[in-house]
Amino acid sequence: MSAAAPLPDRLGGAPDGKRSLRLWLRMLTCSTAIEQRVSQRLRDEFGSTLPRFDLLSALDRAGEAGLTMGEASRKLMVSNGNVTGLAVRLRADGLIEAMDGPDRRVQRLRLTSLGRSRFALMAEAHEHWIEALFADLSEAEAEDLTHLLERAKRSLHAVTSEDLNR
Repeated sequence: MSAAAPLPDRLGGAPDGKRSLRLWLRMLTCSTAIEQRVSQRLRDEFGSTLPRFDLLSALDRAGEAGLTMGEASRKLMVSNGNVTGLAVRLRADGLIEAMDGPDRRVQRLRLTSLGRSRFALMAEAHEHWIEALFADLSEAEAEDLTHLLERAKRSLHAVTSEDLNR
């Protein structure tokens, strides 16, 4: 693997005092670029959106037990209203079904057989796209980056409101 020329830095090579800001912007840039590429491929190849894929993925992981709307919204980190809108469209497409829960006010959602087979195709393609997007990283680099991002995630969860107010 050859050393690539550095990409433009929006902060113009800001001094170390801006290290955290540069890091956040680099992570945001990478995340946004990945999301845009994957979203475009889902639209082009499956006529779907990333939020639809995410809900199908959560329901696939939940198995036959499915998820309530509230559980799905927490897993996807979106509002119940967002999940409701997605669920209505996915039900109309025959990809998910609602099951009655112990409380009539709470419905559980699960994949239909069509939803499972359609999601399996999408998930296989999605995995290939992600592999391709990170193909330039060696296995060791990918492991290092994963470890560092896990540390960053723990740091984010450890920060309190008081820390942010300082």
